[in-house]
Amino acid sequence: MRFLRKGKVKEVYEVSKTELEFVFTDQISVFDKVIPTLVPHKGETLCRTSAHWFKLVEGLGVRTHFLRVLDGNRMRVRRVQVIPDYDTITPKTKNFLIPLEIIARYYVAGSLHDRIKAGKMRPADAGYPPGHAPRYGEPLPKPFVEVTTKLEKVDRELTTAEALAISKLSPGEYDDLVKAVLKIDDRLNTEVRKRGLIHVDGKKEFAMDQERRLMLVDTFGTADEDRFWDLEAYQKGEQIELSKEFVRQYYRKIGYHQALMEAREAGGPEPDIPPLPEEVTKEVSDLYVALFERLTGEKFR
Repeated sequence: MRFLRKGKVKEVYEVSKTELEFVFTDQISVFDKVIPTLVPHKGETLCRTSAHWFKLVEGLGVRTHFLRVLDGNRMRVRRVQVIPDYDTITPKTKNFLIPLEIIARYYVAGSLHDRIKAGKMRPADAGYPPGHAPRYGEPLPKPFVEVTTKLEKVDRELTTAEALAISKLSPGEYDDLVKAVLKIDDRLNTEVRKRGLIHVDGKKEFAMDQERRLMLVDTFGTADEDRFWDLEAYQKGEQIELSKEFVRQYYRKIGYHQALMEAREAGGPEPDIPPLPEEVTKEVSDLYVALFERLTGEKFR
């Protein structure tokens, strides 16, 4: 195999002209920063969780790039072109990664809550009636879908017009993409609720296959791409983080997130992200393993 590239936490290898192998590392990233700490078992839990969901959504008639899992943290997938130069993508390009991330939100949390609280976004934009001040954890009136860049150094929020310009999707293809996300999540939300979980939000990525049909790619439904809360605790008024959000909250608590956001807004040098303390690393590892077992119904070992 030939090494092709490394994302924030996943390595990609060429198996053949039509097949790739993903290696899920134990690295972890937040706020587009790779933390200088390895989290035991993280890679394997992500690989196996994503495989679980790929098999499920294929039963819904959704095309995916998934082929099979090898040795726990390695996955074989169908290969598509990655085209970082948007100008070379055309409305007829086939077999390529659509350079967008689609985020579907179902509750007020994370950056959505931050933007509303900071006055950068009106509650009405998320479907709330005029004058309503949504609280953290409140259900959204309807699914709130956002799009960001995929291939840029820092994810950038996009309008629909910008997303169409970058991806060269037609309005109809873009609508099909959003419908596919909501169809997948409708099933995912139902499944996790049976296991005492709430699916708060999550991101998905797509490609166009060799016939220019939508194909679900990368990974999804994991502790990295999605946010989950414990259902029983939520019904008692608590939001217990059971995903990578636990790590984001740690960096918010120690003040790193604020310092990073201030540096980005000022256009200055960004502070290095500090490593996780040993006790927090163990908590995070245990969280990933426990969530894998709850999401899939399988024992990790």
